[in-house]
Amino acid sequence: MLGILTFESAYKTAKHVPSYSIRSLTRHRPDLISKYNKIEGKTLEATPAAAIQRKRTGGTLAPRTGALATKYGMTALYDPDTGVRTPATVLQLDRVQVVGHKTFEKHGYDAVVLGEGWRSPRNVGSAMRGVFAGAKHESPMTGGIVGVSPKRTVREFEVDGQVEGCHPAVGTLIGANWFQTGQFVDVQAKTKGKGFTGVMKRWGMHGQPASHGVSLTHRSLGSAGGGQGSGSRVHPGKKMAGRMGGETHTVQNLKVLQVDAANGILVVNGAVCGPKKGLVKIRDSKKKPWPDVNRGPPAGQEAAQPA
Repeated sequence: MLGILTFESAYKTAKHVPSYSIRSLTRHRPDLISKYNKIEGKTLEATPAAAIQRKRTGGTLAPRTGALATKYGMTALYDPDTGVRTPATVLQLDRVQVVGHKTFEKHGYDAVVLGEGWRSPRNVGSAMRGVFAGAKHESPMTGGIVGVSPKRTVREFEVDGQVEGCHPAVGTLIGANWFQTGQFVDVQAKTKGKGFTGVMKRWGMHGQPASHGVSLTHRSLGSAGGGQGSGSRVHPGKKMAGRMGGETHTVQNLKVLQVDAANGILVVNGAVCGPKKGLVKIRDSKKKPWPDVNRGPPAGQEAAQPA
């Protein structure tokens, strides 16, 4: 019959589609794409490579790397003239060193690989031992070509590869003087793990009434989903009891109050998430103008290190 499309005829006319997928019947309409999803007349693509390209053209990548630090707790600073008390967090940089580079031509993005602290070589895997040994640079003590010492933690900082000097030379030491007093930084760390918690602690819900017929459910959630009007189901993202904390969190626009380059101490305004002795990633603030500071010796030159 005319006008009736059977399964066999549809399968013969359509292109090969995997058995586990459903072919969309909606044709592509480029004219309906929003103007905000275009860069210089090109439609944005939903691919990792296109996302990196948007970062490179949007100016959101930092022109230099950040630093790794350890949180040692909070303190307070007092203004001697006004007596105003300013809460602050003490961070310390421990032998932060450039371990390697990631380039757009080879890896698809630009980043600086940093390591901090020290770890016994017997506790480091063979793959990472090769990475540390391959980070060749001139030793400030002997003058010979050596690798970097095994690091306790290794992290990457994405940078703008189009900026000259964004990749410091391998072996460059990054101290507390990498940042300036008065500049703003973004601090990222993992929050304290609270374990399995209820909805009152996790989401701040007020709970059930303390009386009037409520029995043994004073701190419970209550109804989790509506009836027919909401589809007789529990909607995705519903706030329920579960594991709280242990998530990566970023605190933006913290002002650098003090810099102690000799001891590697960095004091920032406000609170930083995470427990004491926790790892912290420090970057130049994205919502403030990029600081005009030295980015270190570029890759290919010798790293200037203190003895």
